[in-house]
Amino acid sequence: MNIQKYKILLRAVDTGSFTKAAAELNYTPSGVTHMMNSIEEELGFPLLKRSPRGVCPTKEGEKILPIIREIVKWEENLAQTTAEIRGAHYGTLVLASYSSIASRWLPGIIRDFKKDYPNIRIKIMEGVWQEVAENLDRNMADLGFMSYQENTKYEWILLQEDPMLAILPLTHKRAKDASYPLSACLEEEIIMPASGHDFDVEQLFKKEHLKPEMSYETIENYSALSMIEKGIGMSIMNELITLGRTADVVKIPLDPPCSIHMGVACTDFTKLSPAARIFLEYVLKAFPDWHKKS
Repeated sequence: MNIQKYKILLRAVDTGSFTKAAAELNYTPSGVTHMMNSIEEELGFPLLKRSPRGVCPTKEGEKILPIIREIVKWEENLAQTTAEIRGAHYGTLVLASYSSIASRWLPGIIRDFKKDYPNIRIKIMEGVWQEVAENLDRNMADLGFMSYQENTKYEWILLQEDPMLAILPLTHKRAKDASYPLSACLEEEIIMPASGHDFDVEQLFKKEHLKPEMSYETIENYSALSMIEKGIGMSIMNELITLGRTADVVKIPLDPPCSIHMGVACTDFTKLSPAARIFLEYVLKAFPDWHKKS
């Protein structure tokens, strides 16, 4: 078993390119191609489809990739555990996170963690709820920082409640109101981040039995805030994502009031790698008055 070949295979799949995988892992593209051919010969079937646009898994590859991810994950856990026993700490910690948490909460936690564990490399994968969940499901991330959803399949720890707000232009007719009735969204030009599928906002509308039309879609909340500043429309966002942004907009509470529960999730806390387990301790120290398992 050649773990390094498996790691290269996973990077080729995740980047969709032998060239990108080679550059990231300090190999030549021809060297990566040779190793991928070698794996396929060993297994007896093709794992990847090659085309001018890049590479993607075959049907057989899709079946075996989760197993390979598990093998690579446990190899990393073994390396970290043996290093921990020897009194050394090294390895890679992968965090999947909302961009709001990645920009507001994680930097301070990472700073404190790295002071004590400078040899542990940290990788942050930012995304919306669906993307964080996918990274957990595919074993691409050790921990996920996201909102809680009912009937979640993840183990989850509450860190903080985050109020949902109406984000309005300064000239909006409700800009000076104390609160914003959520039902008024039915009459609005709504700007929806997350490519039109902000899971937290969708769940909020679903809970209130509302089906407003989305007039505009953006990828990032930041571009949505800029559009709102120009009077193009309005949006519903969690407060955390709006902090530290310079857009000149109005932020008012919803009616009825609504908050999302922000926290840290994983598939099984008892199976965390040593690096992830230690990092989780630093996370909980940062939120001493909130955290509890849900």
